[in-house]
Amino acid sequence: MEALLAEDGRRRRRSVGWAALLLATSALALGATGFFDAQRFAEGLPALAQLGSEMVPPDFTRWQRWLQPLLDTLAMSVAGTALTVVVSLPLALLASPNTTPHPTVLRVARTLMAAFRSVPEIILGIIFVAAVGFGALPGVLALALHSTGMVAKFYAEAIEHVDPKPLEAATAAGASPLQVITHAVLPQVLPQLADITIYRWEYHFRASAVLGIVGAGGIGFELMAALRLIKYDEVSAILLSVLACVLVVDGLGAALRRRLK
Repeated sequence: MEALLAEDGRRRRRSVGWAALLLATSALALGATGFFDAQRFAEGLPALAQLGSEMVPPDFTRWQRWLQPLLDTLAMSVAGTALTVVVSLPLALLASPNTTPHPTVLRVARTLMAAFRSVPEIILGIIFVAAVGFGALPGVLALALHSTGMVAKFYAEAIEHVDPKPLEAATAAGASPLQVITHAVLPQVLPQLADITIYRWEYHFRASAVLGIVGAGGIGFELMAALRLIKYDEVSAILLSVLACVLVVDGLGAALRRRLK
């Protein structure tokens, strides 16, 4: 009994120690970024109040010109998600220990995943705009390339934790590696993969709006134009329009997740 109490005490002390280390690291990071500089906040508040006054009331007089860019943003999010899934699923199968054909292939696949998600969409958007020109295409490519690194990682983790018994049974029955994947792996993880995909689609809509700022099409282009002309009342109107669309997309995503459960 005394040994159990001593072990429990050690676990508690370790937990407290890790919590204290996490809090100290967070405090140091906040201090390094100037979060505790009260003077900067005091100087910035009047400017923020002035900006807020210029954004109210929102100006919706040009709302008809925003419909097509909003549709382009929606199309970018759907196309980017579809392309992400097409690339992520094979990459995830290669990056999972229980489905990869060789350990070297696993390491190469995981390195590719890390490389893809290490470059922000905005940087990829600039690169693809320079490569293929303005419009929705560079936005789709930027979303797909960056998201492949993240989605493939989530897919691989889901595949890695499947129940091994159906895989062993399929292999013992003489199934090929492809048959093992299609009949023993994917049926177990399809609900999780669908959930991850829907969440990523919701994220893609918000990211698509930002990519338009660098010329990758969508409503972000209109937002950047309003910012350059210092039309903050129009900026607030565009942001409210984007918010309304985000709420609709989130609602559709939630409905899809409920249907798939």
